Amino acid sequence: MSAEAARLALILNELRLPTIKRLWAALAEQSDKEGWPAKRFLAAVMEHELAERETRRLERHRLESGLLPGKLLSNFDFTSVPCVSKAHVTALVEGDGWIGQGANLLLFGPSGVGKSHLVCAIGYGLIDRGYRVCFTRTSDLVQRLQVARREMRLTQEIARLDRFDLLILDDLSYVRRDQAETSVLFELIAERYERKSLALTANQPFSGWDQIFAEPAMTLAAVDRLVHHSTIFELNVESYRGREAREAACKQVKPGRKNA
Repeated sequence: MSAEAARLALILNELRLPTIKRLWAALAEQSDKEGWPAKRFLAAVMEHELAERETRRLERHRLESGLLPGKLLSNFDFTSVPCVSKAHVTALVEGDGWIGQGANLLLFGPSGVGKSHLVCAIGYGLIDRGYRVCFTRTSDLVQRLQVARREMRLTQEIARLDRFDLLILDDLSYVRRDQAETSVLFELIAERYERKSLALTANQPFSGWDQIFAEPAMTLAAVDRLVHHSTIFELNVESYRGREAREAACKQVKPGRKNA
């Protein structure tokens, strides 16, 4: 390596341009052979740097999101939930409007109907469009916020979640007020209201939420904030496991009785 090339490598390290460091020599050779003007060579190396930087950013945001692996729109079975419009879901993935307004997404239905799959698929789509998403079980987040309250840093912990454009709380119905102090959950909902979007999945409709929050007034206030500016999907269909069991039973051939 020439002294000039070695010096350039040091400069690119200092400027944190690893893609240009890796590719510049090959592109410079091509440029010399084909007689590129300087601006074309410069544009070429910068385009490669930007493209790989965007790829790394997306990978980093997918990893930090905690979204369930493999839960994509491409493998979600819309035929099993005819009450959900694929066009509507695709529009939500675009993120325009509702994310900027801090609107919410609420998914209701029994266990095993695809609520988590659908909300994760929307999350992956939003990440691809430049938004930051965090997926967590509601009970896990409640415990985390409880610890923060005991350590007198609840405000800071909730503020840290502001870096996510969409916070997905999975399985809200499994949180019970007799198991934990759920006022921290209400504080999170109230703090994000009309600023940052929430997505919730729940097995129970709003009428069953009196078992989640500490008192009826808190339940009403939480529901009011979530429903205002929200999209609601009700996946009231047979679960995947139930459907598979029924289909398997139908495939079984029962032996016929022979005439005597």
